[in-house]
Amino acid sequence: MEPIEALLFDFGGTLDADGMAWKERFYAHYRAEGLDMTLEAFEAVFFAADDPLVGVLPIDTDLSGTVHKLTTNLEAELARTGVGIADCGRGRRVASHFLGDASATFARNRPVLAALRRRYRLGIVSNFYGNLEAVCHGTGLAPLFSAIVDSHRIGAKKPDPAIFRAALEPLHARPEATLLVGDSLRRDREGARCTGMGFVWIAPSEARVSGAQPDHPVVSRLGDLANILL
Repeated sequence: MEPIEALLFDFGGTLDADGMAWKERFYAHYRAEGLDMTLEAFEAVFFAADDPLVGVLPIDTDLSGTVHKLTTNLEAELARTGVGIADCGRGRRVASHFLGDASATFARNRPVLAALRRRYRLGIVSNFYGNLEAVCHGTGLAPLFSAIVDSHRIGAKKPDPAIFRAALEPLHARPEATLLVGDSLRRDREGARCTGMGFVWIAPSEARVSGAQPDHPVVSRLGDLANILL
């Protein structure tokens, strides 16, 4: 592979957490609140609550507004499926814990991203709701990135190479000189492969298949990229 000139990052599960997607994090918080439901059952509830937000949230909605709206939908969907009644207090607690965890992760990741920015051109590529730029500005991440690409705004979702090309163009970056950092093998690794980029998987140790030997670097948190790229 050619020398790396640019880095693309997923947002949810990569920049705001150490390799855990929103669905799994919301599930963990709801379980802590006493929800008795399997992850498989919660997955259907999550997507039924999540999908209607795409293209509906105002583009200036920040992360807090996004998460609170999602928990409102989750509570309504849990009630609709017969798992108790909508509990606004529980939803607010889940949102608060989710946002607190994300805030701590942003604080830890900003210095790492600032160091990477001194050497590489940085971009974000995310399957999001249409308000990714507002979320990045609100979290203080936006100044660190020269491209912020939201699937709804572009009209293409990962792993479609079109969404990655939309980030590579403003970075003036070639795929073969770019690494994608993400937590999803299906969306991120496959998208990197189809676009001709390298890939770094961010994943907690429990998410890795025992005995598997991936053909790409694996890190437990964003800070570990320093060992690979700095």
